[in-house]
Amino acid sequence: MTTENQPNSPANLQGNPQSNPNGPKRTHVLLGMTLLFLLAGIGYGVYYSEVLTQREETDNAYVGGNLITLTSQVTGNVQEIRADETQMVKAGAELIKLDPLDADLALRQAEAKLGATVRQLRERYANVAQYDATILQRKLTLQQAEDDLARRAPLAADHTLSTEDVAHARQAVAEAKAALAVAVSQADAVRSSVTGVNLAEHPSVLAAKADFVQAWLAMRRNAILAPASGYVAKRSVQVGAHVTPGTVLMAIVPLDQLWVDANFKESELQNLRVGQAVRIEADIYGGKVEYHGRLVGLSAGTGSAFSLLPAQNATGNWIKVVQRVPVRIALDPKELTDHPLRIGLSTVVTVDTHHRDGPVLGAAMPATPVYATQSLKQPISDADAIAARIIATNLAQ
Repeated sequence: MTTENQPNSPANLQGNPQSNPNGPKRTHVLLGMTLLFLLAGIGYGVYYSEVLTQREETDNAYVGGNLITLTSQVTGNVQEIRADETQMVKAGAELIKLDPLDADLALRQAEAKLGATVRQLRERYANVAQYDATILQRKLTLQQAEDDLARRAPLAADHTLSTEDVAHARQAVAEAKAALAVAVSQADAVRSSVTGVNLAEHPSVLAAKADFVQAWLAMRRNAILAPASGYVAKRSVQVGAHVTPGTVLMAIVPLDQLWVDANFKESELQNLRVGQAVRIEADIYGGKVEYHGRLVGLSAGTGSAFSLLPAQNATGNWIKVVQRVPVRIALDPKELTDHPLRIGLSTVVTVDTHHRDGPVLGAAMPATPVYATQSLKQPISDADAIAARIIATNLAQ
């Protein structure tokens, strides 16, 4: 048998293409796979350099917001509670009402004190004219005594009158001078407390008026109002409880004033700048909802620096721990309205660091208030008008 007729001979394996028909196809597949891997590597390299290195991501981020603590400004017993947890309240709504009896009595006492002060000052102002008349009377008495002495002195020289009568006349002059001096001092004392000021503007009247306004405010503050619109949380007050100024009654959370505090590692802060765009995913909605915000500032210290018991690293067994810095991220109000969040929810934050020309630190505090409320404003002009009527009534009588 010859070599050409043997099917497994080297000649048939190498030189005869019909013996291995899948060889070229396998080569093409291997070349395609190699090219595919090369393209994938190049694509990942481009993606890493253009995308992954241009963003910072962390899941150590939580929703933050204002937790407005509602406290009492006066002392009293809780009479009504008009809102409970999870309920929505509007700014200026009356949430808690205290028993107004004590405040009403204090207001009446302040009103009576103001009227009494006005009447006492009316008497003092009237005494000025009375003391002026007394001075005039004392002057006339002194003049009469001096004239009497002038008439008696020549008669005593020629022994027409006794020396004792002249001595009595001199004593009368001295007593009249002393009485005049007393009257002048009393008039000056009364005049010094009332001269140069109108009765309605007298310091005693103003002090009594301020006490009345304070009692009027205390009366109105028995109704505890909501300083902002939001949802009631952590109600700790009960009906009948005795509260004092500063007692925490409940909390209000304005869900339209939320932000995200993302805690980035210190090694991830190099490319973060104020104003960079941020994409946020909340665990409550997952990837179905995406929030968009912007980086508004970085904290002035790490989280451990502001802890109750800061770590003391000056020890022999020191172990380096990567620190984290809180980064404040503002959210889009419209997106919050469409998909509400809650304080404390977990989020995943991705910061786009392509634009790195912004500042590292936040801007200076604006001149206008960041947060403000008009719900606690009281119409003091109404109290002033009532006090003015009380003063006018006691002046006219």
